[in-house]
Amino acid sequence: MFIGTVAGALLAAPLAAEGQQQGRRARIGYLSTGERLSPRGEAFKQTLREYGWVEGQNLLIEYRFGGEQYERLSPLAADLVRLKVDVIFAASAPAAQAAKEATRTIPIVFHTLNDPVLAGLVASFARPGGNMTGNAGLGPELDRKRIELLKELVPSLTQATVLVNPANPMTPPRLAVVGETGRTLGVEVLVLRASDAKGLDGALTAMVRARPAGLIVFEDPVFSLLRARIIDFARKQKLAVVYTQSGWAEQGGLIEYAPNQLEMFRQAAWYVDRVLRGVKPSDLPVEQSTKFDLIINLKTAKALGLMIPQSLLLRADQVIE
Repeated sequence: MFIGTVAGALLAAPLAAEGQQQGRRARIGYLSTGERLSPRGEAFKQTLREYGWVEGQNLLIEYRFGGEQYERLSPLAADLVRLKVDVIFAASAPAAQAAKEATRTIPIVFHTLNDPVLAGLVASFARPGGNMTGNAGLGPELDRKRIELLKELVPSLTQATVLVNPANPMTPPRLAVVGETGRTLGVEVLVLRASDAKGLDGALTAMVRARPAGLIVFEDPVFSLLRARIIDFARKQKLAVVYTQSGWAEQGGLIEYAPNQLEMFRQAAWYVDRVLRGVKPSDLPVEQSTKFDLIINLKTAKALGLMIPQSLLLRADQVIE
């Protein structure tokens, strides 16, 4: 379990710091969508500090943010390669894809909520091979559970909408799983696609016309940037929504079922530390998350006029009231 790995490594941080090369300033390339460092990114930096890597002292971090446009990631990755950084941290699957295309020699540590083998990032979890390693969620496997959660939340559910970004490389295999699960449960799945703010306008308009009883929002860096707008839309439409990324319920989303990304970013810092100390990415197995948080926002449920089943509340890791 990756949380255990992080906990053990943090205990060893003071000892690891003693082994740093005197006078060495490491350089990390931080490649991400968005426009600024997220709280998860801050946790990444803090964990590096606990390993003895202090930004401005023995560490330089080159930040590159692609906003909501995936196509910007490739030139940003190429720029980091030109700077000859010691390691690239790719904060999502699209960022990892861009980094992989940019270099086969500079070590890359990735974070993704999807399957990195299906995405073509590594050969296997145990033996990643090449210059890449990192941590991952369960992607398609979790989507089955999310459809089941939506059906449990709305027992009369016969049609559900899934909001996806078609530019995300993991969208096709995940849609196949969602469609199969929907058929098993007697739920028709309507797929709406958006890859930017303008595309989201069209998707939300189509959703108003379709009037589904439930929605699943696939995690995606673009949707994270548009999070407040999506949550506000769901509230106004009285729509039951299961979100697939951490942080949404805290900001007013109804239900989220997702790996703990804060812990995953801390673990990513452990990988970066190992690489900076000379360990090859190919010798570091990819860690897969085994703990997933079910968080329910009861305040939002009341505003939507939804009664959360007691069976669901009892299974929740956190209930926001």
